[in-house]
Amino acid sequence: QVHLVESGGGLVQPGGSLRLSCAASGISRKIQDMGWYRQAPGKERELVATITYGGTTNYADSVKGRFTISRDNAKMTASLQMNSLKPEDTAVYYCNYAVLTLDNRLLEVWGRGTLVNVSS
Repeated sequence: QVHLVESGGGLVQPGGSLRLSCAASGISRKIQDMGWYRQAPGKERELVATITYGGTTNYADSVKGRFTISRDNAKMTASLQMNSLKPEDTAVYYCNYAVLTLDNRLLEVWGRGTLVNVSS
């Protein structure tokens, strides 16, 4: 069974920082892409940041300059450093891995999410 588990969410004041982490189990193949997505109440899930196996990153415009995604390929972990947090960053944050299968397809795996609440 493949599992992703997010951690590091919580309540933080505007302007504060949080670091999210994603740990995997049951994956034996190459993880091509790792990403973080978020879903705010009443809104659709949206991309926050992604990082390829080689380290190429992509960010939503709303978080550029404030969030940093990183990964450890050996440990199969992904992290999201979030600085200068704003109330509009409040959402459930989900980890997503794209795993390369034996027949060269990408299998998407999702975590269950961790809540980030930015409020004074």
